[in-house]
Amino acid sequence: MTTTPVAPLHKHRLPMQSSLAILDTPAALIDVPRMHHNIARMQERMNRLGVRLRPHVKTTKCLEVVRAQQAAGGRGITVSTLKEADQFFAAGETDILYAVGMAAHRLPHALDLRRQGCNLKIITDSVVSAETIAAFGRENKETFEVWIEVDTDGHRSGIKPDDEALLDIGRVLQDGAALGGVMTHAGSSYELDNPAALRALAERERVGCLLAAERLRAAGMPCPVVSVGSTPTALMAEHLAGVTEVRAGVYVFFDLVMCNVGVCTEDQVALSVLTTVIGHQEEKGWAIVDAGWMAMSRDRGTADRGRDFGYGQVCNIHGVVLPEFVLSSANQEHGIVSRRSGVGGDVTTRFPLGTRLRILPNHACATGAQFPSYQALSPDGELQAWGRFHGW
Repeated sequence: MTTTPVAPLHKHRLPMQSSLAILDTPAALIDVPRMHHNIARMQERMNRLGVRLRPHVKTTKCLEVVRAQQAAGGRGITVSTLKEADQFFAAGETDILYAVGMAAHRLPHALDLRRQGCNLKIITDSVVSAETIAAFGRENKETFEVWIEVDTDGHRSGIKPDDEALLDIGRVLQDGAALGGVMTHAGSSYELDNPAALRALAERERVGCLLAAERLRAAGMPCPVVSVGSTPTALMAEHLAGVTEVRAGVYVFFDLVMCNVGVCTEDQVALSVLTTVIGHQEEKGWAIVDAGWMAMSRDRGTADRGRDFGYGQVCNIHGVVLPEFVLSSANQEHGIVSRRSGVGGDVTTRFPLGTRLRILPNHACATGAQFPSYQALSPDGELQAWGRFHGW
């Protein structure tokens, strides 16, 4: 797959080095030009395919990032927690899909959001859950909009598109709720690494979700929304006939898992962790940094993929990849930078004490979750703190 090259950050070395040299570490950095490039790439593709993009905000949980996605053309948002729904609704977003199966104890929370004016959509994938939602709606005189989650790849939750229970769920929702559509997520795309397989999965995702919608419609039930989405399938789908919207999230930052999948390159990853060299084990070829798994997370999502990046790919302070070095091991507050080959070398002279490095993450969602805020880095080296939501 061809990707648009991104201008290297070392064009602004002096101001960037100055600002990053005084920032406390570890710190989560957003490369703002890369982020805008990624947002534009996905939005332009969805526009070309003729579908709405409903960004999944669980990756960033950040108002400034989501505003940039919406300024580019994103419409509505997808959330993974009701805490996210609370925060984004308070900031003015009303069109929200809560894309996690609705637990009964969360229905009062969802009711409160709707009664405040939030156009919150919730999901279900079973008759029992649908009955619970419908009964709660009748008791509280609230008509929840409910989408049925469809399993198109055996990755996680959802009901098979040809399962007879699909129609039973739809019928249950006619009394006490409103069937708003069907949705699916081809999460198994993260396990693929070639364009042909990704295109095939994108088509399987589209066909399966559309089949579920057509079955509901044929049974006399409304199903206006057909929602699909994962970053890899969104970027590789050849067409999206019958689909009304796409949900994707990690594209805004990308990460090393996405590099292995083949939908981005390392110089398009917009999130990194700034870290400081605090020690050496010269005989082992190690530089010790202050970013351990508390900063990077324990996610080792590249371990069994085409290229194992350890706990992250090492870059210099300007964000330029140093391909021979990885964060090979991590303790709570210590990380070990070593050569990819495992052979010792010039870490002491290459990375003296105090050297600032940037580490690209395996999984942007997991690494972002380790920090209460991001440091947004502009092309001229200016830093601005962007807050991040936490909790459920």
